[in-house]
Amino acid sequence: MNPVEIKDLPGMVGQEVGVSDWVLIDQDRVNKFAEATGDHQWIHVDVERATKEIGGPIAHGYLTLSLIPMLGAGMLPVKGVTRGINYGSDKVRFTNMVRVGKRVRMRQKLIGAEPKAGGMQLKNECTIEIEGEDRPACVAETISVLYGA
Repeated sequence: MNPVEIKDLPGMVGQEVGVSDWVLIDQDRVNKFAEATGDHQWIHVDVERATKEIGGPIAHGYLTLSLIPMLGAGMLPVKGVTRGINYGSDKVRFTNMVRVGKRVRMRQKLIGAEPKAGGMQLKNECTIEIEGEDRPACVAETISVLYGA
């Protein structure tokens, strides 16, 4: 997508702003997330047990959610932005498991844009898709604020 002006964002509400490249969710990424968060539940990190009991290890739901900034980087370039902040989320649903070895990507739709605190508050619907699966891994409504010069 071509860069847009901050003032033009409200007119883009309702539009899909992009789809990311596919990203592999491998065991190393899952293990590093477990180390960073302290969430060492066997369904994520014990490959042998997870394979035996549930068909293989699965990624943490919050790992999937944490990919949103990386997957969305550069998806909606805005001219003149000096900084952006994550403001939160309205809804987050983990609707499918991401098995280790699968690839995910994000489809992003702008669902809100309004002036806030000297910037522009954006609300995006972020859908994390799993390659070869009908049901997405995660659907999240995220909120950010962009500030310009």
